Amino acid sequence: MHIGILTGGGDCPGLNAVIRAATLELLSAGARVTGIERGFLGLMRGRLRPLAAADVDDILEQGGTILGTHNRADPFHDFARGGADVSAEVIACARAAGLDAVLAIGGDGTMDIAARLHALGLPMIGVPKTIDNDIALTERTFGFDSAVAIVAEAIGRLRTTARSHGRVMIVETMGRYAGWIALEGGIAGGADAILIPELPFEPQRLLDFCRQREAEAAPGCDGSTLICIAEGCAPLGGSLTVERTVAGSPDPLRLGGVGERLRELLEPHLQSEVRTTLLGHVQRGGTPTAYDRVLATRFGHAAARLAVQGRHGVMVALQADRCVSVPLAEVAGRSRPVPRDHPLLDAARGLGVCLGVA
Repeated sequence: MHIGILTGGGDCPGLNAVIRAATLELLSAGARVTGIERGFLGLMRGRLRPLAAADVDDILEQGGTILGTHNRADPFHDFARGGADVSAEVIACARAAGLDAVLAIGGDGTMDIAARLHALGLPMIGVPKTIDNDIALTERTFGFDSAVAIVAEAIGRLRTTARSHGRVMIVETMGRYAGWIALEGGIAGGADAILIPELPFEPQRLLDFCRQREAEAAPGCDGSTLICIAEGCAPLGGSLTVERTVAGSPDPLRLGGVGERLRELLEPHLQSEVRTTLLGHVQRGGTPTAYDRVLATRFGHAAARLAVQGRHGVMVALQADRCVSVPLAEVAGRSRPVPRDHPLLDAARGLGVCLGVA
């Protein structure tokens, strides 16, 4: 048996833990393992290399991916060749290499490509990865816990400045169109207000909240407000804040700047100074948390077992704290936003956190 492994889309903590677990499990089952470099670009350009135990033994704690990745390598739309469909060449490359199946580790875009390639005859197994935690049919993706830890730490550090100066401090997180990072990071960091894309906020409600905290400023209460806002947020009836567009990308919109937009909205109407911190890609980097290392290891092990069993066209998923498999076709083209009735939203309201809505 000969299995290929690739990591697609954006990087995140835990990718190397999956590569390590899957490779070691496959080798122990007598399989040959090949690393495909820079995601699907490796199959588009023939960039493959063998993986041995020595290659993966000491990578558990490393961030990023030893195989490299690419978030614009789409076999169905090759940006380097004018948007040509090169999926047939990709399948031919995999077959020429003698691959029996490919483990594709990535987010929703990677799962979509994997599902389409599988439908064309290339056996695929998906492993869900994204700091956004928004892949359908799995309760958790590795990388998310590490991102939340970084957001929570940042909020804690900014709180000391907010209290010292009586400021409104805005922290903008990643997450694209889902609010999981802002919600969990905001709760873990003790944010006073949390704004997520699933709940378009009412500017006046947020402004009134900040004014009330200013009015209550007294010994022991500094009047500061710490707001955690997801990059995909928009005011009720308003539009997304787009930093730029990227041609040739499966998702050409690059969100960013909503925190600064919120500052411009609030500051003219408050006594407090308002400052914005954009966390950006620091949320993707560094060593994975212990939770992410364990989850990534579980996913890698489960994916390798599926390959050994010849079960293709599926994605590993976490459901009720168990690793299960779900059809790739049911994951492709879907996402998992924060439900409006999620218990964490109720908990936030109970703590007096402003969500920008009634």
